[in-house]
Amino acid sequence: MTATTLPILDLARYTQRAERDTFLAELRYAARDIGFFYLINHGVDDALQQAVQHEARQFFALSDAQKQQVAMIHSPHFRGYNRAASEITRGQPDWREQFDIGAERSALQLSENDPRWRRLQGPNLWPTAQPTLKPALLNWQQAMTNMAITLLRAFAEALHLPANAFDALYGSKPNEHIKLIRYPGQQNTQSSQGVGAHKDSGFLSFLLQDEQKGLQVEVEPGRWVDALPLPGSFVVNIGELLELATNGYLRATVHRVVSPPAGRQRLSIAFFLGAQLDAVVPLYTLPAELAQEARGPESDPQNPLLRDVGWNYLKGRLRSHPDVAERYYRDVLRERTEQLIV
Repeated sequence: MTATTLPILDLARYTQRAERDTFLAELRYAARDIGFFYLINHGVDDALQQAVQHEARQFFALSDAQKQQVAMIHSPHFRGYNRAASEITRGQPDWREQFDIGAERSALQLSENDPRWRRLQGPNLWPTAQPTLKPALLNWQQAMTNMAITLLRAFAEALHLPANAFDALYGSKPNEHIKLIRYPGQQNTQSSQGVGAHKDSGFLSFLLQDEQKGLQVEVEPGRWVDALPLPGSFVVNIGELLELATNGYLRATVHRVVSPPAGRQRLSIAFFLGAQLDAVVPLYTLPAELAQEARGPESDPQNPLLRDVGWNYLKGRLRSHPDVAERYYRDVLRERTEQLIV
């Protein structure tokens, strides 16, 4: 039967012995058959959530000149602000302005032989006009990482793997990524593409929505379901990394955002938990009863992008932000062009 809405999962049940097995069964179903669900009672402080939403609104209210001081074009690490229509999905501009941050780490010194994805690690850009933004986002990033790792361990148990099965992949330096996103109304865009149809590439994605709908999930080919805002919840979806690592048992589902109607706007805040950049991803051996239900990943499991997290992430960034790619990654672009010619 085709889903008409997203299932709701209560993370508090994972810590209750009497409810744990039922929760894991519901998690396994949601992740395999739909790839999206609402997560409630997740433990992330409501006051912190409201503070982050307030900071996001304050950021987007800054002048364009103030936001351009932290424009992504100034960051070889793909951090910072992008005007609406700056990011590309499936060849078309996404009508959303956004601010990206990652883990706050020092840039690495690269040798000539180092893989170019090591250039992705580095500091974030922070607007001097809003000094409260940095502590709020970094606090939320830490809270989200802790919660996401708990859920990832629940996924391992739902697959009858050891709870720590995925630990080595995110290690001490998980690829944490936050997007503050504002979607303007269609009177300013002349387009319904808030963000084009796509899958997420990491482990798990979490979305904190405001009251304006817009997110849609493709539950079967050509059939879209609205992920309507549910107060107190995150919308959670599976990334391609987990789909590939489980031979397609877990499902990375295509989704998109439709621009708000004229006179409205939409604010959302996304958190992505990814593997650390130097991780090499194996195919996990599932128990026979689960393995026979795996549908196989849509991507080729022999494709080296399955194993090389850093290159997979860089590939997506280069495609989405061609201006940053041209400024800082001409060597990579040149190598790719030469490979195509050969």
